[in-house]
Amino acid sequence: MRSSAVLILLVAARASASAAPSLSTLSLSSFPLPSPLSPTHPGASSSSSPSTPLSRLPPTLLPQSLSPSMPSTSNLASLSSSRSNNSPPSVLPTTTSIRVLTEPGPSGIPIIPYTFAAFPSPSSEPPIQGVYPASSPKLPPPVEIPALAPDFALAWTRAHQKAKAKIESWSLEEKVNITTGVGWENGRCVGNIAPIGDFPGLCLEDAPLGVRFADFATVFPAAINAASTWKRSLLRARGVAMGKEHVGKGVNIALGPMMNIGRVAQGGRNWEGFGADPFLAGVGAYETILGMQSAGVQACAKHYIDSEQENQRKVESSNIDDRTRHEIYVAPFLRSVMAGLASVMCSFNLVNGTYACENNNTLNGILKNELGFQGFVMSDWHAQHSTMSAMTGLDMTMPGDIFFFSNTTYFGTNLTAYVQNGTIPEARVDDMATRILASWYLLGQDSPNYPKTNFNAFLPLDEATNEHVDVQDNHGELVREIDRSSVVLLKNVNDALPLKKPRKLVLIGSDAAPAHIAGPNEFSDQGGVDGVLTIGWGSGTAWFTYKISPYEAFQARARIDHTSFSWFFDDFNLVGAATAAVEQDVAIVFLQSDSGEGYITVDGNVGDRNNLTAWLNGDALVQAVASQNNNTVVVVNSVGPLILEPWIDHPNVTAVVWAGLEGAETGNALVDVIYGAVNPSGRLPYTIAKSPQDYPAQLALGGNGEEILNITYLEGLFVDYRHFDAANITPRFEFGFGMSYTEFEYSDLNLVPVEYIGEGQDGQLEANWLAGKPGPQGVGSSTALWLHRPAFTVSFTIQNTAHVAGTEIPQVYLHFPVGAGEPPSVLRGFTDVELQPGEEKSVSVTLSRYDLSVWDVRSQSWMRALGTYSLSVGASSRDFRLKGTLSL
Repeated sequence: MRSSAVLILLVAARASASAAPSLSTLSLSSFPLPSPLSPTHPGASSSSSPSTPLSRLPPTLLPQSLSPSMPSTSNLASLSSSRSNNSPPSVLPTTTSIRVLTEPGPSGIPIIPYTFAAFPSPSSEPPIQGVYPASSPKLPPPVEIPALAPDFALAWTRAHQKAKAKIESWSLEEKVNITTGVGWENGRCVGNIAPIGDFPGLCLEDAPLGVRFADFATVFPAAINAASTWKRSLLRARGVAMGKEHVGKGVNIALGPMMNIGRVAQGGRNWEGFGADPFLAGVGAYETILGMQSAGVQACAKHYIDSEQENQRKVESSNIDDRTRHEIYVAPFLRSVMAGLASVMCSFNLVNGTYACENNNTLNGILKNELGFQGFVMSDWHAQHSTMSAMTGLDMTMPGDIFFFSNTTYFGTNLTAYVQNGTIPEARVDDMATRILASWYLLGQDSPNYPKTNFNAFLPLDEATNEHVDVQDNHGELVREIDRSSVVLLKNVNDALPLKKPRKLVLIGSDAAPAHIAGPNEFSDQGGVDGVLTIGWGSGTAWFTYKISPYEAFQARARIDHTSFSWFFDDFNLVGAATAAVEQDVAIVFLQSDSGEGYITVDGNVGDRNNLTAWLNGDALVQAVASQNNNTVVVVNSVGPLILEPWIDHPNVTAVVWAGLEGAETGNALVDVIYGAVNPSGRLPYTIAKSPQDYPAQLALGGNGEEILNITYLEGLFVDYRHFDAANITPRFEFGFGMSYTEFEYSDLNLVPVEYIGEGQDGQLEANWLAGKPGPQGVGSSTALWLHRPAFTVSFTIQNTAHVAGTEIPQVYLHFPVGAGEPPSVLRGFTDVELQPGEEKSVSVTLSRYDLSVWDVRSQSWMRALGTYSLSVGASSRDFRLKGTLSL
């Protein structure tokens, strides 16, 4: 069936191409780029941005040959508006003296003959056990030794060799077919590559927290909650479990993790990522990918790049300076590549005036050249804008058609024609096919034992195509462990928590309840609110097989304790809520705030949140209850920060528990923490401000889909806590904050250089770095192992000084030399330490040369900033317990 779908798609495309009207000669010069940005400017961006006209030409299929009668342009536009001076020469035009055609859209890629040479494999230092050991996806470095920098070079080399051998016998059309999806709903998965000979094809499926549209699978806690644990072991375990479930369902490529930075607090999809710091997001992405791929599924890092809001996401241009992009937004993708990442998804938005999916600078210049990425780049669904995007780095178009059910494609027949007429070299198509197949081989998916797709994302009730394979295993236990480890205790006056068998307990607010109408999957893609909030909405969701609400879990615990248990779920009946709280030993009020992907609107929120206030009358609900009960506990289920000022200092609000998005075990996890079976150890992965205006960047409003919405990242490096620190703004709760039922003491800070000294080229590179000289350029220069191996060990002692066992999350913040242009404090390490009462442990965290480097725009390399480096160790970004100076 899938083969037939491809045939229909290509035939339709060929017929349309022959009748295509003359192409527009729109050139990039019509769309001015922003002026150069300051990489260190700490100012706040505007909530609205100027727009640039965008010609709304219909997606036009391209001709199979360049007809002399077609219009030309005298503007010899460069290949990509944002291409840097050091872009790979392999994609430059062979000549600029011919008449130039451009494809529709603001990129204006010239339609002229090109040459192509594949990027060489990054040079690899000999593996060194204990420093950078040879690794493969099935044998990743142990999570207990985060300092190891795995070397996947040999595994990639072997995978590419197999892929090249495979395509030697393929025709041009077959090589093109592996780059072209079969079209929306023409296969079992949300994305499908058809079989080619004995190659079985590919199933691409969401989501970053479970197998979307599949039954008998687990909904894992959202990535933002996984990040809130600040535990590498749980990030890795979550990745392993999700990978196993995707493999069990016959998925080849799992479309996650998502790792965009939460630049805008209201951003609709922030909850799919790992928080507002590039180091934390990088660790989350790295451990998740190592886990997923160890199970055998290909991971897909998304959304590349600078995709930070839903409003006008398909026609907004994120205008950002080179240094900020490298240090903030590329960083999680860099760590992903170091994890042996198989695939990357480019985003809808434009980057400095050029669509992300045809941006030569970001795809070829940064991803494939600097990072040495050896997998393949796919488009987000219908984020491709031209056939010529093949020359700027796109390897696969998804879902294949230009828009839903169009039966047209930019690749397919058009890509074949462009090769046949000499515009795109066949060598580039070979490279595209090789990269896709190499990722397949890298994960061992050529094995005859790899499961075939056994579900149907589009026809879940079709018994012929749904085998209802149960892949849940015991993953509910892991979900509960992550859930309770992600809970952040924000306030606890006079040890209001943990609860100790209260006589009378009431839960107030609909967020404590199960769904009132139709169970946990009432809304398509979770696009609605009914009962407890556990995930946001959009393509990053999955179907629940069960969900334990707070109502169910607290009532079960109340029966054990013989507690009188009651509830009140009407959020807007403030008199009733206040009355329900009278004479209760404890009143727990539940709040929520939701967001998601922009194709769904919930209560007027088009993906992004309209504001940072609690939904469903939440603030008034807390005030009403607190006016009648002097032991009011507030539980917050939210996709991101909320402004808590209306009630946070109320004397009757004795405790605040930040639950975030916990997934299926939310009720059980909250009981575990609130009753003290587990000591809370979660930490905030973002800052909670006192006012929305305190954040460095606001949601860019405006736009009508017919114009480019320019969003200039004026804050530069100063995102989230970095801005609060630089501007001396006091937050309500700082990044990294979280309380415990016990107390910890820090001592004995020791900073020691790692003794290993590189030899030969490594030694010279390390000496140059120490002298503050520019680093090397070339393929893999930003992921080179000499740059990422441990250079310093930061060791210290932590003691549990109270009478309850608990887990501390020590955090290491680096302070760059004055004049480096960096924020005052930058997270560069963390770990988790479990301690019994009175117990103390020695703890160590390593720093690499990359951790100590800044991106130098002039030399296009990582460099040491000259001057004195210092660091602080503490419990949050503002609670420093130890300070020291690095001796360089």
